[in-house]
Amino acid sequence: MGELQPGEALPSMRLLAKDLHISVITTKRAYAELERDGFIETVAGKGSFVAAKNMEFIREEQLRKAEELLQGAVDIAKQGDITLKELTEMLSLLYGDGKE
Repeated sequence: MGELQPGEALPSMRLLAKDLHISVITTKRAYAELERDGFIETVAGKGSFVAAKNMEFIREEQLRKAEELLQGAVDIAKQGDITLKELTEMLSLLYGDGKE
């Protein structure tokens, strides 16, 4: 969401667990997943820090969401006997490709 800047230090797992009243195991798992996905970097003995934006991961997530929503639109179009041409024209109009 852009609230944290790259390089900004994150609270320790123990401190975060204490503040949130949750298990350290839960915070450890969350930090591990964030690191796996490229959102944070952990330096032994120094802590965890916000990583620079992982643009490839963000783009892949956006593609996945768009595909999911488009599949829903295709399903609705098929139920309503809307042709691929009509659906494509609608998408072009909504996307604003300048054809019309």
